Amino acid sequence: MVSARTALVTGASRGIGAAIARALASEGVRVALVARNAEALGTLALELGRGAFAAPGDVTSEIAVRDMAQLVETTLGGAPDIVVNNAGIFEVSRLDTMPRSMFTEVVNTNLVGPFLVLRAFIEQMRDRNTGHFITIGSIADRAIFPENGAYAPAKYALRAMHEVLRAELRGSGIRATLIAPGSVDTSMWNDVTFAGDARTAPSREAMLKPENIAAAVIYAVSQPESVNVDELRLSHS
Repeated sequence: MVSARTALVTGASRGIGAAIARALASEGVRVALVARNAEALGTLALELGRGAFAAPGDVTSEIAVRDMAQLVETTLGGAPDIVVNNAGIFEVSRLDTMPRSMFTEVVNTNLVGPFLVLRAFIEQMRDRNTGHFITIGSIADRAIFPENGAYAPAKYALRAMHEVLRAELRGSGIRATLIAPGSVDTSMWNDVTFAGDARTAPSREAMLKPENIAAAVIYAVSQPESVNVDELRLSHS
């Protein structure tokens, strides 16, 4: 049973983020929905009810994250009990042909964004000695393949940031969990094309579903306050 009353989910407009938001709302949690698409967030907030609300913003922008955090804290009366850093993008290209703009965008969204979001709320969580950071990573944080020269480095670094966060929070009353799934069947794969003749996108039937990741989040946040789920790694059976 989830005892938390409030949560924030980034990348909540679709896919994994929307599934996590639905799962939390079904447990009676009031959810702040964060993404760039304000219209999609508003539609999801209406679907969820239970006081869910849109807090649109670009997590790669320090100013946008500051404004989003102010809206969330004002609406909820403080920092959320749970912060789910889920926003991410996936682009593939050989390193020798990858535009710098692609590398920067992938790293900013998958690494810098989570840093800005956790920094926005961690001080309040420390002051009250409670909270839970959930980081949605990837099996790409331990495994590489050709043309994954931006996403994998970002996820490797995200795992390292989680491990540092966990070490710094130990004994504070604040928990931190990394959930690292394999390929998940979302619209992210719709436009992925590998340049190498021998590589194609994985079969969608052999992928996890967004609801599988949402269930892992519920498991982690449902544990007694004395239990921290450090890391969950998910793969298709």
